[in-house]
Amino acid sequence: MSGLMRRKPIGGVERHEGRLTPTLSWPHLVALGVGAIVGTGILTLIGVGADRAGPSVLLSFAIAGAICACAALAYAELAAMMPAAGSAYTYSYAALGEIFAWVVGWSLILEYSLVVSTVAVGWSGYASPLLMGFGFPEALTQGPELGGLINLPAILIIAVVTFLLLLGTHESARVNTVLVLVKIATLSLFVAVALPSFDAGHLHPFMPYGFASVAGEDGVPRGVMAAAAIIFFAFYGFDAISTAAEETKRPERDLAIGIVGSMLVCTLIYILVAAAAIGAVPFTGFADSPEPLALILRELGRPGVAKIVATAAVIALPTVLLAFLYGQSRIFLAMARDGFLPRSLTVISSRGTPARITTATAILVAILAGLLPIGEIAALANAGTLIAFMAVGACLIVLRRQRPDLKRPFRTPAALLVGLGAVLGCLYLFVSLPVQTLLWCLLWNGVGLAIYFGYARRRSALSA
Repeated sequence: MSGLMRRKPIGGVERHEGRLTPTLSWPHLVALGVGAIVGTGILTLIGVGADRAGPSVLLSFAIAGAICACAALAYAELAAMMPAAGSAYTYSYAALGEIFAWVVGWSLILEYSLVVSTVAVGWSGYASPLLMGFGFPEALTQGPELGGLINLPAILIIAVVTFLLLLGTHESARVNTVLVLVKIATLSLFVAVALPSFDAGHLHPFMPYGFASVAGEDGVPRGVMAAAAIIFFAFYGFDAISTAAEETKRPERDLAIGIVGSMLVCTLIYILVAAAAIGAVPFTGFADSPEPLALILRELGRPGVAKIVATAAVIALPTVLLAFLYGQSRIFLAMARDGFLPRSLTVISSRGTPARITTATAILVAILAGLLPIGEIAALANAGTLIAFMAVGACLIVLRRQRPDLKRPFRTPAALLVGLGAVLGCLYLFVSLPVQTLLWCLLWNGVGLAIYFGYARRRSALSA
């Protein structure tokens, strides 16, 4: 086998260096997935999606959800087979080879870093006005690109979440579960208030901009698929569950329940929220609004409920940070074990957490959130995720064909169709991204390949 196609053994759990302690069960995993998935996406992207597709944003949600469901089923089978911390990186290493694993791992770094940083900046946007009311300097609430010095609230919320993770996986999972319940209750409150005002007339015309993604006179792409490519951001996050494989008590059962269960719960929530929003108010009334749910509630004459929804959303938003920061630290841990990062980072603390890698990860995303122009490059998170999802779909197909004898605690039904659905669906969404985003993605992976051939390949554990 050539050096570029070196593969790790299927399973990947024979390593004892930096092993994590199993403390999680399937309810924790479902909460971790819901916490990662339900965040700024549904709170803001329903407005962006309505601007791109009109009432047919309901179809956009269904299409994005179906593509993510294919990826989720592929993740479920592979995670149960290979209960290791590296997620898509580990699966690609075993099924596709080292260089593909590096590209996927490099893409996951892009995804997780930008999601954590972007959500932290978004949380700061809600918290900063409150802090400035107490005399907090405005220059410390914005990064240099907005005329400030540093976005200190974004850094502080990352520090708080990091502290929770360092306390221990089980302890942080319990806090996450409580905040996830707050989030679900908040969205349920919105549906309960808005759905009785449903007016079927607001659904006509259902598809005012057509199905395909076509740029309008203002240069903005519109259509069902244009909205789906953006709404995709609101669905991913379930992949963070697969990074918890080593810390799951019964990974052969609980990982599949957590991944598929969280996708089902979130898809149901999203469809209900989108239907309630579109039916309650004409889509032009909240299209492209930064706070569409609160705006709809005010339009319905329920300003008090609008404040509750907005406040509860801010309180619960750190669950996204917790899930993605947790996931990124575990992916880094897997890459450090394989020699791509310093092996000293694989040390596990007395509380059972990879303290060094978690702290290093937090420092990285805090720098991004505090100083860099996140708003201009956040769309890259979608590109990194789509690459990882395509790889997982490909891994499912390759292993089904090459290793049908392997034990599969969870078997994805219609594996070939599911794998192709993940690969082709994500590829379609990938090419639907803005050209500038694709160019940034190409540059990112070009830098990644240069690092691989110039540094990482020689340090790989399989090269030893």
